[in-house]
Amino acid sequence: MSTNKIHDCKNFNGYKPCFPDHNCWEDGCKTYILIGKKILIINLDAMGDVLMTTAQLPGLKRKYPESTIYWITLKNAVGLLENNPYIDRVLPFDFESILILNNIEFDLVLNVDKSTRSGALTMQLNAKEKLGFGINENGQIIPLNKGAEYNYRLGMDDHLKFKVNQRTGQDYLAETFNLDYKRDEYTFRFFDDELSFIADYKSQIGITENDEVIGFNTGCSTLFPNKKMTIDQHSVLIEKFLSYKRFKILLLGGPEDEERNTIIESNFKGKIISTPTNHGIRKGVCYESIPQVIITGDSFGMHLAIALKKFVVAWFGLSCWTEIDLYDRGVKLFPEGLFCAPCWKKVCPYNLECIQMIDLEKIVLETLNYFDRKKIG
Repeated sequence: MSTNKIHDCKNFNGYKPCFPDHNCWEDGCKTYILIGKKILIINLDAMGDVLMTTAQLPGLKRKYPESTIYWITLKNAVGLLENNPYIDRVLPFDFESILILNNIEFDLVLNVDKSTRSGALTMQLNAKEKLGFGINENGQIIPLNKGAEYNYRLGMDDHLKFKVNQRTGQDYLAETFNLDYKRDEYTFRFFDDELSFIADYKSQIGITENDEVIGFNTGCSTLFPNKKMTIDQHSVLIEKFLSYKRFKILLLGGPEDEERNTIIESNFKGKIISTPTNHGIRKGVCYESIPQVIITGDSFGMHLAIALKKFVVAWFGLSCWTEIDLYDRGVKLFPEGLFCAPCWKKVCPYNLECIQMIDLEKIVLETLNYFDRKKIG
């Protein structure tokens, strides 16, 4: 095999052999996998958006079966993309990664984000084709292709986004990237040691395969704090579920939720389980994999539940419920008839009426119906 062909193998790195005691430079590749199309995904948005973007990976591989997929994201989201069967390399958004990317000639760069940061990175990279969003000479965000125009308009037209649009984020992002929309699912895969950890943790907290387990994702990011249900609302719901004497309750969340989870748990000492909130993102995914039902607001925890194929009971207020696909595994609760919702405002002038309107009885009913159907089925 010529050294030129070695350079076309995605396993070759020029630093060390793929197999011990094998000189691939002299003897050729032992396992040759063609690089094919070099594709970069830029996604520096929130972790939930990163998970939702993984739904585009099957479509990319259908269109470009021989390809190498790179993905650059923020450091806190890198763990969500590890062990993904579609992704060849995940890079954190830092100076070193940008240096590397600037020296690769890509066939295709796909920028998910409508942001000047991601747009600037897109514009400086060397690629035969760029789709999604960039910036112009004035530093303004612009669509780079016709397929990105509807997605772009959603950011510019509140009436279109809040009142007219019925398409999910996965649908119009596929159009943005010139991909056929097949309603592909999010992609996430555990490592083997994580599956062992999950089994050990379940044993530790006394959960068996026959238990009916409900997970409460209690918080959300600090960027939009008004997505949260109140502590009192969570407590009322938990009290209702405990009254049936059939469910086990897990509290879920990240470091920003530790205080509220501690308060909620203190109201039910010894009756519910508060999972650790500061063990890192991959451990957080392990904990959320345990319940069959996840009760959540529109947050990273909701997207994680979708990725884990849980039955999701999600409430919405300020965010756009039409853009979320639960893949027929759940129910969306939203404030019907409320003139100001959705709004995407960080400060509410109406005393968070959308949160006050959350139908707690419906959450209980939908959860009971799911478990009852599962028993019958």
